[in-house]
Amino acid sequence: MSRIAERFAALRASGRKALIPYITAGDPAPGVTVAAMHAMVEAGADIIELGVPFSDPMADGPVITKAHERALLHNVSLRDVLGMVREFRTRDAETPVVLMGYLNPVEVMGYVTFAEAAASAGVDGVLTVDLPPEEAEPLTDELHSRGLDPIYLLAPTTSPERIRLITAAASGYVYYVSLKGVTGAATLDIPQVAERLAAIRATSDLPIGVGFGIKDAASAAAVSVHADGVVVGSVLVEAISRLQGDTSAIPAALAAILQDMRHAMDRR
Repeated sequence: MSRIAERFAALRASGRKALIPYITAGDPAPGVTVAAMHAMVEAGADIIELGVPFSDPMADGPVITKAHERALLHNVSLRDVLGMVREFRTRDAETPVVLMGYLNPVEVMGYVTFAEAAASAGVDGVLTVDLPPEEAEPLTDELHSRGLDPIYLLAPTTSPERIRLITAAASGYVYYVSLKGVTGAATLDIPQVAERLAAIRATSDLPIGVGFGIKDAASAAAVSVHADGVVVGSVLVEAISRLQGDTSAIPAALAAILQDMRHAMDRR
């Protein structure tokens, strides 16, 4: 059983839902990321999604796109991100870490080399935004053979047939994008989210993390009633952006946001 599966099983047994924060590795500077990861875990994060900087993050809105740009000013590469995970693992051997990014850096490294390096560093899952399951088998074979979970996105517009295809290819969890558009967009329609999650669960028993539009403790708690996990990104990245001139304050700022969400989710 993977670390991700173990974490969801433990949460399910305790009647709690996963809090899954996203930050972009190397934003606003490489030295901040690992300290931020530890602070988020201490604040109640159950799984960390770590963004791999990329020059054309087409699925992301302006907030996260600027985070990629800030990281790339420091030339943060995929190998650097793996190094951050490895450093994180020297203190934390339990919290699952998912790399979230785009296919090009993985292709440049090579699937075998990437899968070996990711497993060695302590990565648990890989979410490749622009790789559809129909084209993913060469990569997912390498991930599966090393115990890594390939994670996929589902959208409000995903058809029942495609839900079956995607959930059959995924492991660990699936990430339901609760809004049409890019990251950081619009507001949540909780009844619609509940309806879509029910449709996904009719096809698969994989845990479902819900992201996009979760901006505060109230929205996190509302989503957690229906989801297995709550993914929060843009509000954290906005805090990083505001504090990029005082990087020492970033871990505590992220922790404060997540503590509010964790408490609200646990009181739901």
